[in-house]
Amino acid sequence: MPTQGIPSQEEFIIRGLTNAGRKFRPSDWAERLCGVFGSVGPDNRTRYSPYITPITREGMYCVVVNRKLEAEDPMAFRFLMDFARDNDLQVMDGRQNPRD
Repeated sequence: MPTQGIPSQEEFIIRGLTNAGRKFRPSDWAERLCGVFGSVGPDNRTRYSPYITPITREGMYCVVVNRKLEAEDPMAFRFLMDFARDNDLQVMDGRQNPRD
């Protein structure tokens, strides 16, 4: 059953653009947000969660959220949804087909 107010695809995208059309700041918000759920590997590189990934789409910084996160970590999922709502960010459908 889809969560009310968000797309029902396998994944959805939180865009770095408010519903009023303003660019969200700071410019590295997507990496910071994803970093909260990531870890640092033995090579000192950030390893993002398989459920939460920063991307650039149409020149806009975004975060892709896999819907499986809702079952795996409901608190993290709620945090992301609250973050998008509190900052009035656009939430839209992700890919129709699974990622490789």
